Amino acid sequence: PASKALASRDWLASAAALGNVGKVQELLVVGADPNAVNSMNRTPIQVMMMGSPKVAELLLRAGADPNIPDPATGSFPAHDAAREGFLDTLEVLHLGGARFDLPDGQGRLPIHLAAESGQHHVLSYLLHQPEPAH
Repeated sequence: PASKALASRDWLASAAALGNVGKVQELLVVGADPNAVNSMNRTPIQVMMMGSPKVAELLLRAGADPNIPDPATGSFPAHDAAREGFLDTLEVLHLGGARFDLPDGQGRLPIHLAAESGQHHVLSYLLHQPEPAH
């Protein structure tokens, strides 16, 4: 029973990592917790396929928190999307509450990662976001 519970908490993260929209939707409908950590101690939104904005949208609608840092790197999903150039996913994350003012484990913001990796379209988007209200 314990191993079955362990396996089931990996299902949503695995489906998200594969970008499997149908499976993510199916698991959320039957009550999978969008913030449950998998056996690698990561949430589905942290491991999701960054090129799948629909997966991000489903997870966020179900209550996934986009502002939980990766336990190993301190990166947030917005950092990953910015570095990898997935503007469509970054926009979905932003609409879902992702903050762009949270530094990763090395003190970098998503805008720094977009600049470092030459993601000019992402950099332009991030430069045109209003400063967060404090």
